[in-house]
Amino acid sequence: MIKLLRVDHRLLHGQVAFSWTQSLGVDSILIANDDVPNNELRKTTIKLAKPQGVKLVIKNIEDSIKAIKSGVTDKYKLFIVVESVADAEKLISECHKIKQVNLGGIKAREGTRNISKAINLLPQEEKSIKRILEKGVEVEIRQVPSDKKVNASNVIKI
Repeated sequence: MIKLLRVDHRLLHGQVAFSWTQSLGVDSILIANDDVPNNELRKTTIKLAKPQGVKLVIKNIEDSIKAIKSGVTDKYKLFIVVESVADAEKLISECHKIKQVNLGGIKAREGTRNISKAINLLPQEEKSIKRILEKGVEVEIRQVPSDKKVNASNVIKI
């Protein structure tokens, strides 16, 4: 069962590893990213942030889609973390089991618009979120579970 897909440019770090994992009651974290599986430094850093008693799986986007679609992840209470809105949209387009997205951290870049404390979106990312919302997927903005949930549809340009 997929509990949540989070977009966070830092992927797995203390805030994600402990507060979200405990709040969601998950037993497995999937890091879906095309760089991390081939980047030993990033992979090692992410493994260091893994909470005890929680399975950590690191796969590229394509293999993540295959794993979710095959049903092999169904036995877990799964928390998926991706680095970008584009990666989230790829997963959601292929995996209809994802029903909730959390925007937790997207850094400022040239051309982005700040829509929340830690969320900065390019115009094409706002369009991606609109497409995700049109699929009936809930998209919310929160850094930590104790923050007030803000629906993305209330703050992005649609």
